[in-house]
Amino acid sequence: MKIALFPGSFDPVTKAHVDIVKRSVGLFDKLYIGIGVNSSKQSFLSIEQRQEMLRAVFEMEPKIHIIAYEGLTVDFCKSINANYMIRGIRTVSDFEYEKAIAQMNHALAPDIESIFIVSKPGYSSISSTIVREVLKHNGDVSQFIPKEALEHLKANRA
Repeated sequence: MKIALFPGSFDPVTKAHVDIVKRSVGLFDKLYIGIGVNSSKQSFLSIEQRQEMLRAVFEMEPKIHIIAYEGLTVDFCKSINANYMIRGIRTVSDFEYEKAIAQMNHALAPDIESIFIVSKPGYSSISSTIVREVLKHNGDVSQFIPKEALEHLKANRA
């Protein structure tokens, strides 16, 4: 069975994340979307809110499983029997950053392969960081996040 992990903060989930997932899911028997918990980082949305948003976005896809985790991503991969890690690449700087992480992960767990999926050009400028800034200032993020996530945000902010 081919099992992959797509790790990230998903704070919030963006259309760029959704694009990477949709293009990856057909390659695997099971795809975990892993919400990395970083206790030293101040999050915009709670882990529970991010899980609910991701479940709403991917509820019709039985091969996708949403889960939060702490610790090293390669250790989490081992715990779910994932031999593949999906990483989205938007820019050259993303590639350099992700390449360094992939090389470190390979040194720690040579049996886990990193797979880079290049973002579609229309999504290359969308990042959770930028979307969070727009949200913090009550801006319109409807063009950057999936409608299911937008509905969830509106329901939780009302």
